[in-house]
Amino acid sequence: DKDMGIELTKAAKVLLATRGYDPAMGARPLRRTIQREIEDQLSEKILFGEIHTGDIVVVDVEGEGDDAKFTFAGNAKPRIPEIAPSV
Repeated sequence: DKDMGIELTKAAKVLLATRGYDPAMGARPLRRTIQREIEDQLSEKILFGEIHTGDIVVVDVEGEGDDAKFTFAGNAKPRIPEIAPSV
């Protein structure tokens, strides 16, 4: 309902897969990892006005190893001009 899109860089996908995989449970923890690492942080950025309705949010990674963290950049969606009906 916010008309937003989300794109994850390759680095973000790799970090999610790394943090969301458990050798004993497979990829089952992935959903919780996505919620904790992406959805919760994205919600805060929307609440604090850092990301706006209609943005395409690019999720990337900053840092390496245990210090790596996700970054979020909101870019306005390109607008398609409306064409006036011909009379």
